[in-house]
Formats: sequence, structure tokens, C-alpha cells
Amino acid sequence: MPRSRKYKCIICGRIFPEGQGIVIKYGKTLLTFHSNRCASKFLRLLLERVPPEELEKYIKRIINEQEEKLRSLEEIKKKKI
Repeated sequence: MPRSRKYKCIICGRIFPEGQGIVIKYGKTLLTFHSNRCASKFLRLLLERVPPEELEKYIKRIINEQEEKLRSLEEIKKKKI
């Protein structure tokens, strides 16, 4: 039986097997979090340290995209009633 790959959480240091936790490859960097709590902590640190003028336009674009998806889902739900 093949062994599953193991990852180490970059926030708390816990080891977790492949298929659990959150693993994100971003360019050449591998971000590994054993839980959503550790991923949230990393996101909070990232947002605190990156200047708003560098990220704000991307954040607003993602918010707009997600709001549009939610509106589309609401329209679909209304049509079914």
C-alpha cells in the first residue's frame, strides 16, 4: 500500500497527510495549513503586511465576481418557486 505524502503546517508546525488540511501551490511556493484556522491566520498576516494599494483592486474584483455569482444563484432560486 503506497504511503500518502505528509505536509507540515507553516503556521503551527503540525504534520498532516495528503488529503487533509489545505495545500495551495502559489507560483513556486507551497502553502500548507493543517486547518482552516491556520490558513485564516496566514491570510490575516498577509493582509496586514501587504500595502493596501497593491491588493485592493484584486480584492474588489473578487468581491464583485462573488457578488455576481450570488445574484445569479438568487435568480435561479426565484425562478424555481
